[in-house]
Amino acid sequence: MATVLALETSCDETAVAIVKNRQVLSSIVSSQIDIHQQYGGVVPEVASRHHVEMINLAIAQAFQEASLDWSAIDGIAATCAPGLVGALLVGLTAAKTLALVHQKPFIGIHHLEGHIYASYLTEPALEPPFLCLLVSGGHTSLIYVKACGHYETLGQTRDDAAGEAFDKVARLLDLGYPGGPAIDRLATQGNPQAFPLPEGNVSRPEGGHHPYDSSFSGLKTAVLRLTQKLQQESNQPLPVADLAASFQETVARSLTRRAIACARDYGLTTIAIGGGVAANSSLRRHLQTAAQTHNFRVLFPPLKFCTDNAAMIGCAAADHLNHGHTSSLTLGAQSRLAIANVMQLYQYPAAIL
Repeated sequence: MATVLALETSCDETAVAIVKNRQVLSSIVSSQIDIHQQYGGVVPEVASRHHVEMINLAIAQAFQEASLDWSAIDGIAATCAPGLVGALLVGLTAAKTLALVHQKPFIGIHHLEGHIYASYLTEPALEPPFLCLLVSGGHTSLIYVKACGHYETLGQTRDDAAGEAFDKVARLLDLGYPGGPAIDRLATQGNPQAFPLPEGNVSRPEGGHHPYDSSFSGLKTAVLRLTQKLQQESNQPLPVADLAASFQETVARSLTRRAIACARDYGLTTIAIGGGVAANSSLRRHLQTAAQTHNFRVLFPPLKFCTDNAAMIGCAAADHLNHGHTSSLTLGAQSRLAIANVMQLYQYPAAIL
């Protein structure tokens, strides 16, 4: 029963949590959305500086909320990949320093693995094997979860991630940043059948690519051309709610179709959803309907665990620590690392470094 202090600073949230196996004892998230809104996206240097300002305060708040002291902590974890290198280094350096000072094992965690573990926080009985549909601003992947640290990517995006497409379409419609929540709110007022849009079908080439890959670049371009056409043909304001609803419906339908096909082909009966786009109401509705039709179980984390947080990192770290996996204090930050290579982050057996 490992209790872990976890730090997550891979992008624009400074997050700290204390997790005991799959139980969240405290979770602190300091969002930088307001800071980056004026730029229309995350500025890496600004994000890193804000992490430096907030990390110690967030750690203190996590201990206060959990009513624990250092004697209760079995290990210290931080996200080490993938992400913005400068941002990752803040959490990674803090975690390694604390591990050294307090003589605790250090555990480096892959950010995407954290999103997989978000479902464990609300479904304590969840065990592999299952399929994870991971949809966020930087990633759209179908991951076969085989065991702790053992994953196979069965499908991924060829171009824009789903969340990235939401941000770009929101900018096109003057809805601001971040785009996902803005489109989701507006779509409730629109007709999702107003404009037929392409799902971004990916052909099955002879080699190299999975049949469950996604593509959102064409969909984004289709929305651009549609808005240009509507502006040229009419003096009326753009039907922004209908455009948002049609775009969101197309993304949700595309992701659902691929996830269900993948799970069925691999004989998996549980689909766990992770990442910021897992909060999208249309995606939730489509997947829940499809799951009932095809007799699958679909698991959505609560909204607070869909976006970046340290509780999911702590949950993953506790499982690794229980399996005897720890990381070296020489472990560095990596902007990219395939989730299939997660076990490269660890050494055996567990030891205080």
